[in-house]
Amino acid sequence: MGIIIKPIVTEKLTAITDKRPNRIGFRVSPDANKLEIKKAVEAMYNVSVVDVNTMNYSGKRKSRYTKSGIISGKQSSYKKAIVTLKEGEVIDFFSNI
Repeated sequence: MGIIIKPIVTEKLTAITDKRPNRIGFRVSPDANKLEIKKAVEAMYNVSVVDVNTMNYSGKRKSRYTKSGIISGKQSSYKKAIVTLKEGEVIDFFSNI
């Protein structure tokens, strides 16, 4: 498995991208550091990365009530990276749709 798992496209991250178009969010491997994330983004998308901010999210317990009783489960924990690109550079995820 690579360092970058997938780009994150949510309402909250879209609001950040609207204010600052050179910021992109990625879900990354939990054991990856900022330098590895920077090199992976630069190699994959051919852009210059200025800054990388990372956040660790812990898994949460979830339960729901059904006809057959309570079903319990757990969300997986993950790491998120917000990558700031050089001014004027963008990554277009929707160009090939």
